[in-house]
Amino acid sequence: MTKTKILVLYSKLVLFSALLLCFCYNAEADEYQRNGENMTQQVRAEHILVQTEDQAKKLKSQIEEGASFEELAKEYSQCPSGASGGDLGYFTRGQMVQPFENAAFDTETGKVSDPVQTQFGWHLIKVIDKK
Repeated sequence: MTKTKILVLYSKLVLFSALLLCFCYNAEADEYQRNGENMTQQVRAEHILVQTEDQAKKLKSQIEEGASFEELAKEYSQCPSGASGGDLGYFTRGQMVQPFENAAFDTETGKVSDPVQTQFGWHLIKVIDKK
């Protein structure tokens, strides 16, 4: 085999590999979007921090019965954000402890999570917005 033929074959192989890589990447991105994977980059949330799971469950029941999340945060949250109704503003992945982050990104907008335990205590998380 001549040097020229080897270079031509090598060039074709490189081109084929690049096209295959692009095709696979695009197919994966399409499937990612079709499956509704969470592509959220930021979450705006409020939370209530208490010391026990039982307290968190009782507060969640009150919220489900119509109590104001923000008022309960002001009254019961042990986090300084409680004074502002538990508002944490927007945050991205990697800014919160893992269990909190997972719950915040997994909870639907407008909904309140089930109680979530972290090293700080038990949280209820209300998702305000996602973008």
